[in-house]
Amino acid sequence: MSTVDSDRQNRAYYDTFSARYDDPRGGGYHRLIDDLEMEVIEPLARGKDVLELGCGTGLLLERVARVARSAEGIDISPGMLAAARERGLSVREGSVTELPYADASFDFVYSVKVLAHVPAIDAAMAEAARVTRPGGLVALELYNPLSFRYLAKRVFGPQPIGEGRTEADVFTRWDAPWQLDERLPPELERVEVRGIRVLTPVAAVHRIPALGPWLGRAERWAARSPLRWAGGFLMVVARRR
Repeated sequence: MSTVDSDRQNRAYYDTFSARYDDPRGGGYHRLIDDLEMEVIEPLARGKDVLELGCGTGLLLERVARVARSAEGIDISPGMLAAARERGLSVREGSVTELPYADASFDFVYSVKVLAHVPAIDAAMAEAARVTRPGGLVALELYNPLSFRYLAKRVFGPQPIGEGRTEADVFTRWDAPWQLDERLPPELERVEVRGIRVLTPVAAVHRIPALGPWLGRAERWAARSPLRWAGGFLMVVARRR
């Protein structure tokens, strides 16, 4: 698939998804995932010039903007960006494989739930490195096939995301833990890996009153433990050389 075709597919998919993307995010599983990601992102963003790649409706960028010196977001979907602008965020339309920013523009660049949907992932990672200042950090999230999340996707199949569309309508890649360093461009040196959604078999268990809170605490412990390599999401933090 060409980059142009991929961008067109992703734009259509996320424009549809934008109408309901925020709906389940107030609590439970989705809020836990957001919080686990922010536990990586927020300390690195504090007081810095920050860019989010694939900012969507601005759910995380809004939280980052409260602690960063400056916070920018880029996304390919006009529908998603409209919601982000309603939050008062500084965002622009564009592709993560061709960022409209000068070299070394940011202290910290991050991306969650985006790169797994970009066929030209090497180009996207190279762009993330290019716009990061020497000594700055990036946090890039990938999908892990050695996880309960991958198993659930295989068992239950693509889920609906909006009118006439399912998760099957967007490209998705899965990168195993031993492939993480291969994915990083030479300008980036890995600092750490955090595992997100390590122990959750299916999202619905977080709706069980007695189990959900306990599992949330267990997920926080697992994110830094040796079990992190089984996280459905692997967050790679790397330093720009």
